[in-house]
Amino acid sequence: MNGLFSTLFGAGPKGYQQISQQEAKKRMDAGGVLVLDVREPDEYNSGHIPGAALLPLGTISEASAASVIGGKDAEVLVYCRSGSRSKQAAAMLARLGYTNIFEFGGIMTWPYEVTAE
Repeated sequence: MNGLFSTLFGAGPKGYQQISQQEAKKRMDAGGVLVLDVREPDEYNSGHIPGAALLPLGTISEASAASVIGGKDAEVLVYCRSGSRSKQAAAMLARLGYTNIFEFGGIMTWPYEVTAE
């Protein structure tokens, strides 16, 4: 039953996987991932993970996700300020059919580089 559920609905009951910030950083360093910030534009502008794309939680739709993310099999690493919105966003993206979503919490505890550029 579990295998069938995972096949039909993605990575477990939530449809996405939670990973540590260390694992997220490893994946970023390896390349080939999209880092997605789901905070508001003013929050993003005050500091974000280098290379992160902005897609605020309240704007996520089939069209906005497709324009920012592209293919539904793209590897996407999702974060916000504290981890609450990123979990909501990851679940929304999974419901939209994205199959490779990884949520890693909030920038408040991100121990690596942040930029305001």
